Amino acid sequence: MTARDTAVSPTITVTGAAGYIGSRVLQQLQSTHPEWNVRAIDNQYRGQVDSVGDIDIDHVDIRNRDRLEAHLDGTDVVLHLAAISGVDDCDKNSDLAYEVNVTGTNNVAWFCRKSGTALAFPFSMAVLGDPEIFPITVDLPRDPLNWYGRTKLLGERAIESFASGSFPAHLFLKSNLYGEHVVDETVVSKPTVINFFANRVRAEEPLTVYEPGTQSRNFVHVKDVARAYVRSTERLLDQLSNGETGTETYEIAGNEDPSVMSVAETIQSIAADELGVSVDVELVENPRSGETMVENFVVDTSTANERLGWEARHTVEASVRELIRRSA
Repeated sequence: MTARDTAVSPTITVTGAAGYIGSRVLQQLQSTHPEWNVRAIDNQYRGQVDSVGDIDIDHVDIRNRDRLEAHLDGTDVVLHLAAISGVDDCDKNSDLAYEVNVTGTNNVAWFCRKSGTALAFPFSMAVLGDPEIFPITVDLPRDPLNWYGRTKLLGERAIESFASGSFPAHLFLKSNLYGEHVVDETVVSKPTVINFFANRVRAEEPLTVYEPGTQSRNFVHVKDVARAYVRSTERLLDQLSNGETGTETYEIAGNEDPSVMSVAETIQSIAADELGVSVDVELVENPRSGETMVENFVVDTSTANERLGWEARHTVEASVRELIRRSA
């Protein structure tokens, strides 16, 4: 690959820019690097906003390769966040999940191979299945338990193949997200475990925990994840300038891995403290067969700490207090 001059006003394109992570990434890019030219695309399947700051989000579906490539033309780095995410959505919409997560991701990666454009892509802890070695690292074997994890694994493998000798790419093994952020006056959120519990508190409804409740999860705040994309973009621009190619894989995770039951009990306590609200915690039958039940989910994020200068800053307790206070 020929080195690319990205010193003056590089162009960054975010796919899935209207979504939970993408909209926060746009905010972070604008505040951190106002000199950059930032573009945004989304097909609005799960979009929550139409613009972020002074950036309008163009309606583009990554499955439409011609339209996609026209909007990516001239891009230095693609932050590829467009996806059908989550176990339930992928199970219910398996064809769509394949078309977006596999075909759409291949379309993005193929453009990058032809153009030498750098790429960042999250592929989720779901690719690991039931980890047997801890702390979790990117070197663990892939054995997804559900369709979501399988589609993400196919995306990971495609990018590894396309990037070799053609463009630099960062792959993010990303843990369970939580938290909210605000775009203009719109609260952007997603019903992940912690957010779901916070919403139940607001409705004064029981916090339902899937059996056995001892299953552990690693949680990382959406704002921390967005910062990781900014640091990744900075490094990718340097790699483009140096003519580097191939993939680097990073663990993007928080510093806490509590059991789901302990999270529910923490939120129960905070609800009583902050709102004077008493909510029950109920153990219910687990409707999902395709997810890990391990009681340990420690993740080694040292590679991201060292190479990207990134680390998680938010804690679950402080973030939950913020979520609950917002509903007061």
